Parts: sequence; C-alpha cells; structure tokens
Amino acid sequence: MSAALTLTELELDALTELVNLGVSSAATNLSELVREEVALSVPEVCIVTQDEAIGNLRERDAKRLVGIHQDFEGDIRGRALLIFPEAKSMELIRALVGAELSPDDIMELEQEALAETGNILLNACLSTIANSLQRNLRISLPEVIHGDGADFFRHSNAEERVLFIYINFAVKHRDIQGFLAMILDLPSLVMLQKLIDAYIERSTGHVG
Repeated sequence: MSAALTLTELELDALTELVNLGVSSAATNLSELVREEVALSVPEVCIVTQDEAIGNLRERDAKRLVGIHQDFEGDIRGRALLIFPEAKSMELIRALVGAELSPDDIMELEQEALAETGNILLNACLSTIANSLQRNLRISLPEVIHGDGADFFRHSNAEERVLFIYINFAVKHRDIQGFLAMILDLPSLVMLQKLIDAYIERSTGHVG
C-alpha cells in the first residue's frame, strides 16, 4: 500500500466489494458477447505506485501485453485499463468472433474486437462503481495499445497511483486471464476515500 494514501481494512473491503460489483456487471456483458457463461475469480485489489504496478504485471509472467484504456472524468478522474497477456487476448477474440475464422481474419478483426470489448467491460465496471458511489463519470472512447508493463503507465505523472486489480476471466474451456487498473492522481484518491466512507456509512451505518 502506498504511503501516499492508506485505506483502513474496512475501506479496502468496501473498495473490493465495489470492484467486485463492477467486474460482475462487466462479466455479465462479456457473457452476452461470447454467448457462454463467464466465471470470475475474486478480485485482488491494492493501491500501488506505478513502478509497483509494472512489477505486479512482471511477477505474473505477463511479458507481451495488450490493453484497452479509457479516460474518465467527474468527482474522480483518471484512466482505466483492461490488460491481457497478448496470447490470452487472442483467445478472447476467438471466443468473440468464432473459432471457425482463420488466423488472418482474426488478426484483421483484433483491434476492433478488443476496442469494443474494452469499451463494454470498462464502461460496465466504471458505471457500476460510480452508481454505487452515487456519482457520474464521463468516459472517453477506447484505445488499444500493445507493449510491456511500462508502456501502460509511463505517461502518468509521479504523484499518480494505480488502483491495481487482478482477476481471472474463465470462458467455458478458455482461460482468459486479465488485469484491471485505474490510474488516479492523489486528489482523486483522496476523493475516492471520502466516497468509500460515505458508501460504508450508507450501507452499514459505520464510518471507515
């Protein structure tokens, strides 16, 4: 946990619950896209520095990556990323467009399919979290990027922190392993903590 912001155990539990709601909503949309049941692991959530986020990706043996990112603005602002190991992203595309297509056809559809998938999943996740916090977010159009861990975070400034979420998406017999990350500046993290405390108070009557 970064020294720049410390969440209590109750706040971290509430944040994990919010993320779980958001990811579950995203999984429902993914299930409709691939017309198969999607199982999810319980998300692991932490707030880390950018270097630590890059390290998290490398520790999970995720070398060559593909990501879809969207900027969001509102009471909190930042960038959301859906990141897959490149090999896993091809499995996702096959699930989306059908295994009968040739590798060349799949490659041709890759950017469009990933952008649309990222748009649906990130929007579902962000919107669910924002609604739970009783806030609205404006979300930009998706952009697909390829690279290693550093390529996803190098454009951020030093005070920004990464809300790093690790999760497994399992589509039938496919192991589609994914990562979610939200890059927030310090004022947005402070605001997020306040919104989480208000969420806890509404839900339980306790303050984080």
